[in-house]
Amino acid sequence: MISRTDVDEAAQRIHGLTRLTPVLEADRGQYQGPVWFKCEFLQHTGSFKARGALNRILASQERGELTPAGIVVASGGNAGLANAYAAARLGVPATVFVPAAAPAVKVAKLRDIGAAVVQGGAEYAVAYEAAVAHAAGTGAVYCHAYDQPEIAAGAGTVGLELLDQVPGVDTALVAVGGGGLMAGIAAAVEGRAKVVAVEPEGAPTLHAALRAGSPVDVAVSGVAADSLGARSVGSIGFAVAVRAGVESVLVTDADIIAARSALWNGYRIVVEHGAAAAYAALLSGAYVPGPDERVAVVLCGANMDPATL
Repeated sequence: MISRTDVDEAAQRIHGLTRLTPVLEADRGQYQGPVWFKCEFLQHTGSFKARGALNRILASQERGELTPAGIVVASGGNAGLANAYAAARLGVPATVFVPAAAPAVKVAKLRDIGAAVVQGGAEYAVAYEAAVAHAAGTGAVYCHAYDQPEIAAGAGTVGLELLDQVPGVDTALVAVGGGGLMAGIAAAVEGRAKVVAVEPEGAPTLHAALRAGSPVDVAVSGVAADSLGARSVGSIGFAVAVRAGVESVLVTDADIIAARSALWNGYRIVVEHGAAAAYAALLSGAYVPGPDERVAVVLCGANMDPATL
């Protein structure tokens, strides 16, 4: 569980190390009220995850937990890139475990940043187990992709920026995979704005958890599975969602693809499918704002294969 205090502390800790990403107002008249895009895809390494990675490493450093082994993470995607970047920025060694089938371009990028990359296993679960074992055996600090307090609180600094950049914002639409970004933003804006969690029909982690009363495993598929493909929402994400009354809506793959195209055609914004899911909720009618409701759409990442554009 995290609170606004945790997010405030994260903001102080990572100040000057992250980008204040801009907001762009959508064309007037398209919706009942004003809509803004929070352009977090312009963050270091192309996603919000650099915020949580920096906060996790710095907090570990403050507690004296860092050893010469540095940090370790299991991810060939945004979390791996973010943690490798954060470690390099702070002068800390990083080891990244990725599945054997991880794209060569992503492995090369991780190595270019300065991380030691270990490939093995057919899927993410194997890389995760190997990373945890590495942490236990070497003393390296394990950085989870989404389900750690410092990771979620760091991500929540997006919400603090929104409150400043869009005064009186009523609602933030946030894509959900493991739930770290949603939890952080919900904690940051709690009592001042509401959060609507947007999930693909093919990966409804929070939606299923809210119906079941606790996190449950779901089958994962669809165009956004590379970034929103967690098999269950994290315990932090679930707890904050329940406490803050986060609403969950679902969108289809067709909705996501259409939203991604609309962002390009209307605003020349290029994002990954997972980020476009948040906008898909508006375009598809999965979420319908009230009259004069002030809505912010968090566009959280832009790491994708350009060939899919």
